[in-house]
Order: sequence, then structure tokens, then C-alpha cells
Amino acid sequence: MTGTPGTSDTPGTSDTSDSLRPWRGVLVATALPLNDDLSVDHGRYAEHCSWLVENGCDGVVPNGSLGEYQVLTPEERAEVVETAVAAIGGSRVMPGVAAYGSAEARRWAEQARDAGCGAVMLLPPNAYRADERSVLAHYKEVARAGVPVVAYNNPIDTKVDLVPELLAKLHSAGFVQGVKEFSGDVRRAYRIAELAPELDLLIGADDVLLELAVAGAKGWVAGYPNALPRAGVELYRAAVAGDLDTAGKLYRQLHPLLRWDSRVEFVQAIKLSMDIVGRHGGPVRPPRVPLLPEQEAAVRLATERAVAAGLA
Repeated sequence: MTGTPGTSDTPGTSDTSDSLRPWRGVLVATALPLNDDLSVDHGRYAEHCSWLVENGCDGVVPNGSLGEYQVLTPEERAEVVETAVAAIGGSRVMPGVAAYGSAEARRWAEQARDAGCGAVMLLPPNAYRADERSVLAHYKEVARAGVPVVAYNNPIDTKVDLVPELLAKLHSAGFVQGVKEFSGDVRRAYRIAELAPELDLLIGADDVLLELAVAGAKGWVAGYPNALPRAGVELYRAAVAGDLDTAGKLYRQLHPLLRWDSRVEFVQAIKLSMDIVGRHGGPVRPPRVPLLPEQEAAVRLATERAVAAGLA
């Protein structure tokens, strides 16, 4: 299965009528390969993006938290986007454009637009606990770039919660077309569908994939497919198709890894799993530090069990 956007042979993949919704399907929030000196290895990153698509993923999300965007220079951040677009085409690339200031976030959206990206992903203001008026103004400003915006709700880290009522306002104003939901509260899927039925819900945390897929999610901004893309794609496709026998078995097998996506050490865990399965995960940039020995042992055991089960 290729999972190519614009086709309809696979459940959960965009059909022709959804060709203008490139955020649908399995979009991998890409880990960023670093050299031993912690410089960005753009050659490896290009190869990684291509490998993910070859293994069934629909696209990539560079410059998210998993891509360590907070510790990249502006030049590195722009080049990461350009590298992904050159590797797999802009319609498959949805960069994160988060920034402390709305004008800066809009400039990142413009950079993504000019690079040929089909959509961007945007956190709410996160330099402080923004109120509703500030959130609306922030998304309005970034929407001026003229590229579709997918909101990213991560109240755990940002302390700003895009509750369903606020998402409905953002969508009705034309500021956002979808939302990556990372609150962990799967009940919200049904309230979002009631208040904004045309707003696309994207699974934002790997360890609630099955619950949100059953609730009608249109996509998955995925973490662990960096290491296990084929198994992740199979799980997602089965879940959105309602094949709960297949999805349930895979979910149980993968959940010891998927739950790391919701932990503080998610970048280190996913990169370690990549190393174990023969990809290049490599080091992380400070202030992140390596996993503790017991954490590394747990990730290693869960990854090796996934490999032994034929999921790599």
C-alpha cells in the first residue's frame, strides 16, 4: 500500500475530492537526524522523508517538537522545510510554524507557502497563557499568509487549551481547517464534530490513536512511524476503516512504544527506536539529555519485541 494522496484505494487516504486537504492521512512528525557535532544532517533527513513515503506514509511534518525546532537556527529551520519539499514534494509537507510572536509565525507560514507546502501546523500563542481574544488574533494573523492552517492543541505544554468551542470559532472564521488534538481527552472528538463538522480532527498523540480513529479522525500527525512506518500505517488504515480486529491487535502490540509519544522524553525514545531498527535516530540537542538507563532499557525492550513480532 502506498497511501499516496489523491487516491481512494486505501481507507483514510484522501480521495480526489479531498486533494485540497493535504493534512489528511498519516503525516509523520519527523525526527531530525543530527551529526555527532549536533549539526543537522540534511542528506539523511531527505532520505528519511523519502523512506517514510515509500513505506506508506502520506507526508511529513517538519519543525514540530519532535523535530526539535525550538533549538534550530532560523537558517536551519528554513532549510529543513526546503529539504523535505525537495525530497517528497510540497503537497506532502506540513511544517510547524510555531513562534512566540504572531508576525514571526506568519513569516514562517509564508516561507512554507513559498517553498510549495500544502499546509502548515500552528500552536496557539505560547509565550504566556493567552486568552481567547489573543488566540483568535494569532490565528487570524497567520492565516493572512494564504496557506491552510491546521491548529495544534497541546494544552499540556503550552498551557493554552483550544477547547471545542474555541476551535469552532477559529474554523467558522476561516482561520483553521483542521486540528491536531493532543489534549488526551478523546471525548472532545464528538463535541468538535457537533460544533464544527467540517473541521478535520487529526490524531495528535500516538497512544490515543485507536480511540480518535473510531471517533472519526481524518488523519494522524504521527510520532512512532519514524521507526515503524509500515506497522503504523497498517494500524491507522485498519482503525479508520473500522477493522477493529486488525487494529486492536496492532494497537496492543505497539502501545508500549506509542505511549512514549506522550512523555517528556518522546524525542529521545523515538530516536532510540530508530537506531534499534536500523535507521539513524542519533543524538538530541540540549537542553534535552539522554534517557536514563531504566528508560533506555524499557524503550529498547519494547522496540525489540516489536521487531520480533515482525512490525519493523
